[in-house]
Amino acid sequence: MAEIRIEGLTRYFGGVRAVDDVSLDIADGDFLVLLGPSGCGKTTLLRMIAGLLEPSGGRIMLGDRDITHLPARQRDLAMVFQSYALYPHLTVERNIGFPLRAARRPRAEIARQVRDVADQLELGELLGRRPRELSGGQRQRVALGRALVRDPAAFLMDEPLSNLDAKLRTATRTELTALHRTLRRTFVYVTHDQVEAMSMATRVVLLNGGRVEQAGTPTEVYDSPASVFVAGFLGAPPMNLLPARIENHGGTLTAVAEGLRIPLWPGASEPRDVIVGLRPENAFQLTAAGAGAPVGTASPAGAGARTSAAGPAPGIHGVVTTVENLGSEEVAWCDVGGQAVALRGPRPLGLTVGEHAHLTVNVSRVHLFDRASGRRLEWRPSAARDQVLSAAPTPADPTPVIPTPSPASTAPTEAASTTASKAASDTTARTATSATV
Repeated sequence: MAEIRIEGLTRYFGGVRAVDDVSLDIADGDFLVLLGPSGCGKTTLLRMIAGLLEPSGGRIMLGDRDITHLPARQRDLAMVFQSYALYPHLTVERNIGFPLRAARRPRAEIARQVRDVADQLELGELLGRRPRELSGGQRQRVALGRALVRDPAAFLMDEPLSNLDAKLRTATRTELTALHRTLRRTFVYVTHDQVEAMSMATRVVLLNGGRVEQAGTPTEVYDSPASVFVAGFLGAPPMNLLPARIENHGGTLTAVAEGLRIPLWPGASEPRDVIVGLRPENAFQLTAAGAGAPVGTASPAGAGARTSAAGPAPGIHGVVTTVENLGSEEVAWCDVGGQAVALRGPRPLGLTVGEHAHLTVNVSRVHLFDRASGRRLEWRPSAARDQVLSAAPTPADPTPVIPTPSPASTAPTEAASTTASKAASDTTARTATSATV
């Protein structure tokens, strides 16, 4: 049983709160990735789980055992470090077998277990070499083998791939994922690389400033970001985040800003300042100037966007500033009211630098965030004729005020729930929840 439960874990360094009241439930067999930028507290949190740092507050449970204050050697956890931490004077065989010798296991048992682990990691022919005679990927596998040979309850990994080149990093990611499936053990993995998190994790916990911003599956945190921070951290390029205002236009809630006009849903609400989020790869529907043409509109430089008596045509209007060739895809950057907007799709996109582009928007892919708090917003129709936009929640007050939906209402809804609200019961009280638009 390798379920790990973290309850209100906090760590101070002087007057700095590096980890702030974090609570998590890590299920047995999970591959949980702690993701976030440098300084967000992910390595500090991992080291407290490992027993290498004493918490300032909170509790750590491993199954039914309270391990908060146990020394690292008594926790039945194996740590893989970023720097490998191999003994330079020992051979691969002796590096892998070191934990077993420290535990005074019989020599025959040590030799058998080292051989089994070496074969599993394809290190059998390297057992007589020393670390200086190995490549970076081989050293990483030796460090992993030293953890595996202990047969621990869970594995803790602190950015183990950061010292590898891009090609080797990709191969090792695949190996680690396959190893997790084979062992069916709990992995807690720290990284700042979103590709590692999205490709390996069964669950992702995104940290910011020592707090949990959101927890959920990779699909949940990507498709339903709980805050502007999450939306802007995940994705390459990240989500386009554009300041706008929600207004009522002819019975339809519409997001309006310079170069942007997006009709959202039928309904009425008080005007509100928001951030509109649009993923570069799936939020836009490009339509050509000619009716029925398949790919988007680019009009000659100097030609303005279409207008009507009601104002600019729905969508986004801007000038293409850059087109990046990524091989099978292109990324086009447009200047929209002074904001850079990225569009990503199969090559060729049909856009060239200097052209005026009109991009229609897939409303089902629009994300809204409160401009003041940065928290995710939802649209839920109510029975009331005029609906008021509720205040967005904050981490200190995570319960949103949501109007009661009308049983007879057929108006469309945007994101029935966020990842955070779905995962809150089994992850953390700090996980972000949705607000209502």
